[in-house]
Amino acid sequence: MIGFTMEYMKRTTTCGALRAIDAGKTVILNGWVHRKRDHGGISFINLRDRYGVTQVVVDDDAPEALKKAASELKYEYCVALRGVVRPRPDSMVNRDMPTGEVEVKAEEIQVLTRCETLPFMIDERSDAKEELRLKYRYLDLRSFSMQDKIRLRHEVAFAVREYLAGKGFYEIETPTFIRSTPEGARDYLVPSRLYPGKFYALPQSPQLYKQILMVAGMDKYFQLARCYRDEDARGDRQPEFTQIDIEMSFVKRDDVLELVEGMMGHVFRKTLGVELPARFRRIAYDDAIELYGTDKPDLRFGMEMKDFGDLAAKSGFQAFKDALTEGASRQAAAKAKGVTQEGGAVKALLVPGKADYSRKQIEELEAAAKVYRAKGMAWMKVSAEGRLEGGAAKFFAGEAAPAGLEAEVIAYLGAKPGDLILMVADAKRRVACASLGAVRSKLGKDLGLCDPKRFEFAWIVDFPMFEWNEDENKWDTAHHMFTMPQERYHPTLESDPGAVKGDLYDLVMNGFELASGSIRIHDPELQKRIFSIVGFDPAEAEKKFGFLTEAFKYGPPPHGGIAPGLDRLVMLMAGETSIKEVIAFPKNSFAVSPMDESPNEVDEKQLKELSIRIVEGPGGAKTVEIQK
Repeated sequence: MIGFTMEYMKRTTTCGALRAIDAGKTVILNGWVHRKRDHGGISFINLRDRYGVTQVVVDDDAPEALKKAASELKYEYCVALRGVVRPRPDSMVNRDMPTGEVEVKAEEIQVLTRCETLPFMIDERSDAKEELRLKYRYLDLRSFSMQDKIRLRHEVAFAVREYLAGKGFYEIETPTFIRSTPEGARDYLVPSRLYPGKFYALPQSPQLYKQILMVAGMDKYFQLARCYRDEDARGDRQPEFTQIDIEMSFVKRDDVLELVEGMMGHVFRKTLGVELPARFRRIAYDDAIELYGTDKPDLRFGMEMKDFGDLAAKSGFQAFKDALTEGASRQAAAKAKGVTQEGGAVKALLVPGKADYSRKQIEELEAAAKVYRAKGMAWMKVSAEGRLEGGAAKFFAGEAAPAGLEAEVIAYLGAKPGDLILMVADAKRRVACASLGAVRSKLGKDLGLCDPKRFEFAWIVDFPMFEWNEDENKWDTAHHMFTMPQERYHPTLESDPGAVKGDLYDLVMNGFELASGSIRIHDPELQKRIFSIVGFDPAEAEKKFGFLTEAFKYGPPPHGGIAPGLDRLVMLMAGETSIKEVIAFPKNSFAVSPMDESPNEVDEKQLKELSIRIVEGPGGAKTVEIQK
């Protein structure tokens, strides 16, 4: 029989629970029609819920009413079904399904709700375009792939809470409406109805509040914090995201690092059954840039870059020599001003066994380097006879090159017959490193060296505390102004800011930054020195951070913390490359939700209550004004 009623048969088991041991039981299943096949007088219905799929059979000797009910079912009808569990015939056992040894012989079917024509098929993983998936996200979330990723996210969040609570941490919520403070990105602002002309900001992070919690003696704090940043559309950014926010009192850097190592080990063990090393590799920031061209290196493969400047200087390659000369001049000019400045560099990358790369493939690699401002990329190949040939080889081998330079290059790079050598030069060392580092990253993907099931963690430490702003001719903090400079640099903060290393640390995995943190400044006098170096006016500091500086007058403890990104962590654990894949309701790349069409316009009454009006200017451009 078939019906459409509010009084429905409530499930006694789920669609993923039945096994051979359940044969003979009468069960009620609730779920969606995932697939349906008719073979003569027999109907096979795959019924799906969050827990799995069960095959339901309407036999050829079933009552006509039941057969008719089965014939009317369509994809994604939500139904209740009663029947008897029975073993499948040996020839029909499906070893790929957890429920594949049994089926349910249907006795009654109830349609709970019907489904219109689907915009795309719900399957293991949807192949619909992203915009369509986001518009019908409730359908996309029914797919096995999305259900599995949302399950993983839940389990990761639970494991984080489990681990930190076990270490004596309190989970404490901080405000969602805060005062606007400068933290890099633009704030999302919320107008106040009670105080016309004034605004709350949504937090870019709970940074200041978690430091105040340390002043409050809370000692060990964490929160799965919602954060908001009004950034221009780019790549995989989301206007709202979640971070695992952690702060601890009376700690030094290694205490924070060891805590996070333990937490990651617990999370991966509990959710993926993967054992991580007890301690992660630690790489100084300068070494990461020199070896990999980035402070978030992918360590699933080698191909470390080498400094090629000394060998380039011996060659007749004028473009390389000019880059080194110009870099040296820039460095000397900066030094005369009392500013520590990097010189030029030539970096080289050995690609084993890829001397067969075509000119087109090399040009594609060069294009990746140019994204990072490289003027070009030189190359050479090692022939079967062990000689340099092609591209820039004439400057390092043959009659025009200095005697012995070819052998020196091959020995220095450890090159073998069939290898490819890639080189980038620039008067700014960071440009040469970053450009060739981008080529290394592309090669890792192109050559299949980035196994998504392999997880390589590392800590990047000893970051520069300050960076020179050439446009404004001043020092800026490389991260934020509340980071503790390493103690050995305290005496020379003002005299040589460029040499100062901060007590900063980033956790990276598989080419992504997973977390950033630091030991914080707890000495008000030291904080004033940092403000002074970056030219941050004391009155402005009081205006922006007065509530924090006021709190720091009352015995703040030494403290530090870190904030792993939950979305990115789950993304990498799931083997995905987009955080949209592990967020239930993400925005698209333009910060718009196709499903609920936010952001949207609001009515005049709401605007009036907030003392706001929309003004249309030339060309239809709209601006917001505060009503007097």
